[in-house]
Amino acid sequence: MQSRFQADRRLTVRMGVTLFLLGLLYVAFVAALIVLLKSWVLVVVIAAALLGAQYWFSDRIALYAMHGRIVEREEYPQLHGVVDRLCAIADMPKPAVAVSDLDMPNAFATGRNPDHAVLCVTTGLLRRLEPDELEGVLAHELSHVAHKDVAVITVASFLGVLAGLIVRFAFYSQLFGGGRRDQNTAVVFMAVMTVSAAVYALSFVLIRALSRYRELAADRAAALLTGRPSALASALTKVTGDIARIPTKDLRTAQAFNAFYFTPALGAEPGVSRFFSTHPSLEQRLEQLGRISVELGEAAAPGKAD
Repeated sequence: MQSRFQADRRLTVRMGVTLFLLGLLYVAFVAALIVLLKSWVLVVVIAAALLGAQYWFSDRIALYAMHGRIVEREEYPQLHGVVDRLCAIADMPKPAVAVSDLDMPNAFATGRNPDHAVLCVTTGLLRRLEPDELEGVLAHELSHVAHKDVAVITVASFLGVLAGLIVRFAFYSQLFGGGRRDQNTAVVFMAVMTVSAAVYALSFVLIRALSRYRELAADRAAALLTGRPSALASALTKVTGDIARIPTKDLRTAQAFNAFYFTPALGAEPGVSRFFSTHPSLEQRLEQLGRISVELGEAAAPGKAD
């Protein structure tokens, strides 16, 4: 079923191209491992098992890692009310609603498709935002579900996860068992490390490029659906500023899920690292929302109604 979130053909094309390129990279990676390890059964079984686990259980993994839990309407009636209203406007299935008891203000959506999606917000976000700001954030996250880019980014990140796991396994295997290796084994070990590291680097760049664009697409879709881009801009400014004041040590666990967040869990605005960021800069996002405000003829005040 097609939702009323504005379709984004450029996002669809980017998702298709990214999946195609990562698919080619994945086939080459598996083929290289089979040649190096001389056991296609082992490689294929492990790769398939990890891909299946990431696809089917990504929502549970994300909720567990971020201490989130599914909440009923009786516990958070206002939150459920906003999600109900947005889903009705967008003509899309309502996702499960979850809350994470973290002070870091943020939100994310996860799940393999719109019928098996979860929308999670932190208690820090609920405490800090005004109702129209919260609506903008939730609309942003729902657009990820409607555009199906949540599932795409989950599948796309699989290759990098697999390559990273192989690099770590090979490193610790060499560290604790290096004395028992002959010359041929050492050559295979170095080859596996090199191939895995190269695959991780390439998949990292491709996923970051897709992730930055999908955030801009979600901002635009949310602003057009609610008709209040200034409310979303206000939420972005407030959340980004508050996250910057949270101690870095408290953000480390959250940073592994930056690609899924409304705004990244960073202690400060990145410098050169912005080119490898999962999100566009705050300035880019606010500039786009400003243009949409002009298109819609919206007044500058963040709380102004339609």
